[in-house]
Amino acid sequence: MSLIKTGLNFSFSLVSGFLPMLVILNESKQKHKIHDYSKLVRGRDYVFDQLHGGLGGYMTGTGKGIKPSDYILLQSGSNPYQYQVEEIDYYSNPSDMWIALVKQVKLD
Repeated sequence: MSLIKTGLNFSFSLVSGFLPMLVILNESKQKHKIHDYSKLVRGRDYVFDQLHGGLGGYMTGTGKGIKPSDYILLQSGSNPYQYQVEEIDYYSNPSDMWIALVKQVKLD
């Protein structure tokens, strides 16, 4: 009977020891989302204020679910650009409006 108890305790401690590791692995496997704003019109659908010659900027737009480290696709003329969200703050009204600090990154 004590052998079974020990086995159960061992199994529990083995599982509980790996559980935090599994959570960390799952978090690292999550990909950052890509939000495509390339078909939207700058100045009407969103506002982009350039910093550092366009290598970064402040963007104001609408849409839920955008988080830091996500990517935003934009287009200027025929040139596509990809930006990574460094910081984002949502407005209280309307609740899907946000302002983000973004930096330009290479297109994937």
